[in-house]
Amino acid sequence: MNDLPIETTAPGMSGRKPRKRRENRAFLAFLAVWMFLLGAGISGAVLYSNHMKRQITAELEKQTASQIAALQADYEARMTTLQQSYEAQLAELQTKVDALNELLTFTKDNVDTKTDNSNKLYTQLNEVKKQLAALQKNLEVLK
Repeated sequence: MNDLPIETTAPGMSGRKPRKRRENRAFLAFLAVWMFLLGAGISGAVLYSNHMKRQITAELEKQTASQIAALQADYEARMTTLQQSYEAQLAELQTKVDALNELLTFTKDNVDTKTDNSNKLYTQLNEVKKQLAALQKNLEVLK
């Protein structure tokens, strides 16, 4: 009948295979871009969180160092104040001890019947005054 060969494939069928491949390629490209964006987002989040962690750590170290310096200065000021207070109290106590030692020495000298040093010194002082008065009279006579 007709010498025309019958085509076994319809004209619409040959277009479907390439379309399916194109759809697969488009899907794979979309999937690759989506995975790239997802990975970039995760990487960005990790990098940002590490950056913030370092920044917060540095800020905390600064605050801690300043607080420690303030506490140390306060501690040293208090220690200096306490030391000065104790030195003043010790000086006052030393003065009282010295006065007590003088009183005890004077009492001991007065109690001792063999040597009465304070009385002897007073007597010698009176004698020196008398001699000085006599020398002044002699000096006036010589003038």
